[in-house]
Amino acid sequence: MCKQIKTANLGISISEQINMVYGLDIIENQPGKPVLKANNSLLCVNPHWTEAKITSFDGNKGDIYKLLNALIMTHLSAYQTIEAHASLIDVGGKGLMYLGPSGIGKTTQAELWGKYRNATIINGDMVFIKKEGNRFYGCGSPWHGSSSYCLNRKVPLYALIVLKQSKENSIRRLTGFEMVSEVMNSVFFPTWYEKGHEAVCKILDTLLQSLPIYELSCYPDENSVKLTEEAIFGR
Repeated sequence: MCKQIKTANLGISISEQINMVYGLDIIENQPGKPVLKANNSLLCVNPHWTEAKITSFDGNKGDIYKLLNALIMTHLSAYQTIEAHASLIDVGGKGLMYLGPSGIGKTTQAELWGKYRNATIINGDMVFIKKEGNRFYGCGSPWHGSSSYCLNRKVPLYALIVLKQSKENSIRRLTGFEMVSEVMNSVFFPTWYEKGHEAVCKILDTLLQSLPIYELSCYPDENSVKLTEEAIFGR
């Protein structure tokens, strides 16, 4: 809701509409020019998300990092790149990405691959997915949550794995609406920027047509690695 007050030489708009997305307050001060707020820090951008200014009133690094993440994620949407809540490993030049919410075990699965298959853990929490030509690559990001893994490198993606916790290990390939829904839950959409949101949707659609998507219900042990290895690599 926006109220307007006008006098002979002064016009004032008072906005009472604030949306919260990914822990950020989104304030639409002008059409196409939102202000993103993280507690006492503000992010202001130009309409094309190519210039930005962050103002922090208390110097809180965590809030500044949140705004930087939103800025870079939105900017990169114009370059065939999306961000996902995932861990990423390099298994002999083949990238596997584990998708899921915080605490589901993404980093744990990555560490199991590192322990039993000598895989390289690129990131344990936040990953970029970039389309280059006809291929998709998993790329490290500066953001890694509580995980300590944060490498600046990329690997061709071989499969995406939606992670579920279970006392028994099982894996199946996802299709149709279930596949779309499960992957979308782990992808970040810049809803505050229409062109960016549309770009992410387009990239995601191509991604889901290009790579196999699996659901792994598992207990964190070596057997979950063996099961995934057999299903995806056939060995």
